[in-house]
Amino acid sequence: MDADMPHTRAALADDLASLGVRRGSVLLVHSSLKALGWVCGGPVAVVQALRDALGPDGTLVVPTHTPDNTDPAGWRHPPVPESWWPVIRAQMPGFEAAVTPSRWMGVVAETVRTWPGARRSDHPQVSFAAVGPAAEAVVTGHQLDEMLGEHSPVGAVYRLDGDVLLLGVGHGSNTSLHLAEYRLPDPPRRWEGSAVRTPAGRTWTRWVDVDTDESDFDQAGAAFEAMGSARIGQVGGAECRLMRQRVLVDFAVDWLAAHRGTREPQR
Repeated sequence: MDADMPHTRAALADDLASLGVRRGSVLLVHSSLKALGWVCGGPVAVVQALRDALGPDGTLVVPTHTPDNTDPAGWRHPPVPESWWPVIRAQMPGFEAAVTPSRWMGVVAETVRTWPGARRSDHPQVSFAAVGPAAEAVVTGHQLDEMLGEHSPVGAVYRLDGDVLLLGVGHGSNTSLHLAEYRLPDPPRRWEGSAVRTPAGRTWTRWVDVDTDESDFDQAGAAFEAMGSARIGQVGGAECRLMRQRVLVDFAVDWLAAHRGTREPQR
């Protein structure tokens, strides 16, 4: 395509097919609309192209995380005064899968969240949304203390032998690498907190979960790519990466075990 021409739904779908998106597969997508360049139809056209490439039997999965519904004591970008913490914990609206918008996940992910027929997991911090025949299987059973582990949509994609597509973003956004962290022996843990809705009403709840850390994901991803295990190509104006999730996670378990030192858990 001429570099000066806009990217269209049909052209994006062709690019995705050329990259290797499998029809009928479960595809976990992390995306940047800006990286794609000017798309005729914006995020709606991107979602349509993804679904075209997957076909009617394929399932599209995206992160719809809500990092603002976390314990304010841990906020760093920016931090808030300690005097605010009790107010936030008492007044933050409880997470509602059908209502609470995602934040910092990108407009493509937010478009999938509101897509007709979309299903969303019921986690107050790291929910995922899915559209397609396997959507319910992906989002059901997301445990509070398994944010990105076996009993999460990331774990479900692994069980379903799905793929990961980095659409104009790097491995720092690759949540499947967190699943590898959960599989490390005795991973460090930390306290989490969020506002949730229960049959009795809104409440602030706390739990202990794995102390995840994506600071070395770019290095892990580069090592994975060096083995030739990812397909790299152009979709629209973006350099993209496609990989089988099981191959990625299995590799990352060994890589993280070999390259990480001992970290102290957060209190």
